[in-house]
Amino acid sequence: MTRFFRNYIWAFLAVGLFCFGLASVQVIADEGNGTVTVTDTNQTAASDALEINSAWGLLKTIFTYELKLGAMRVSLNGVLLLLLMFGLVIVLEKVIRERVIMRIFEKTDFPEALEYGIARIMGYAFMVIGFYLAFQVAGIDLSSLAFIAGAVGVGIGFGLQNIINNFVSGIIIYAEHPITIGDRIEVGGIAGRVEKISLRSTMVVTSDNITMIVPNADFISQTVTNWSYSDPKVRIRVPIGVAYGTDPEKVKKLLLEVADEDPRTLKDPKPSVIFRAFGASSLDFELAAWTKEMTTRPTSYISAINFAIDKKFREHDIEIPFPQQDLHIRSGGVEIKKVTESSEATAG
Repeated sequence: MTRFFRNYIWAFLAVGLFCFGLASVQVIADEGNGTVTVTDTNQTAASDALEINSAWGLLKTIFTYELKLGAMRVSLNGVLLLLLMFGLVIVLEKVIRERVIMRIFEKTDFPEALEYGIARIMGYAFMVIGFYLAFQVAGIDLSSLAFIAGAVGVGIGFGLQNIINNFVSGIIIYAEHPITIGDRIEVGGIAGRVEKISLRSTMVVTSDNITMIVPNADFISQTVTNWSYSDPKVRIRVPIGVAYGTDPEKVKKLLLEVADEDPRTLKDPKPSVIFRAFGASSLDFELAAWTKEMTTRPTSYISAINFAIDKKFREHDIEIPFPQQDLHIRSGGVEIKKVTESSEATAG
């Protein structure tokens, strides 16, 4: 049982106990009204019953007092009933989605991402219908809220563009599936695994176990890198430079050994070494290896490859050079002129 579900159970219990208390007060008040004996003991009981009856009447007046808003009348009793119905709809939606719909999908061959999207859309539709019925049960006429709807429309037009944009983007994500739960993605400088997709935002957990809330509009308007969209196999490229004078074939052989010795490197397709360029200070190579680690722990894999390259090069005395520059100083004469006495006099 989730914490969300437990909280609503406690809320319903509290509301039930409150209603039970009010009912008890009503019963006591009714019993007080029937007291007619004039003895001292009965007079005390009668006075207590009158006090309880007056308290009950005050509470009843507070809860049933109607506030007029245009053509609509709203009471505290109706508002509490509406909130109770809202809570009930939310709890029922969660229970039906997780306990009924998802269990039905377990017997089908649909992709997990598609099952999740359909379940979420059905849940939102259930909530919309439930909220509408809650208004009807609470006795609130939605037709009298036309002026509120107009104000909300103006607010949506001027102040809620981003929310509507994210909402529509969430629907597009559910329909097209450019990202799904469990994908390794990069967007807007954020890299991590998709944990949850809702209509407004998406939760992305980074390699440092930090949860980032990304607006859905970013996945539609920006370039998104999805490492696990179609095939988990990814080729990573590790650049490395060696000193001039090093045998390129020996470098190629050692780099391929490094790739083959790592168990996370795929044997098919085979790793390769690219002689990239004659750099300013080094011969530039690039190790290209295929792996599935880019969808889970990419940083760990690249770090292990770099450690292995450094160890292998040290064992075979291959130098990784520092940046080098040649500095040439040109010799030349400096002309020195002697100041004459006439020049000194003129200067004085």
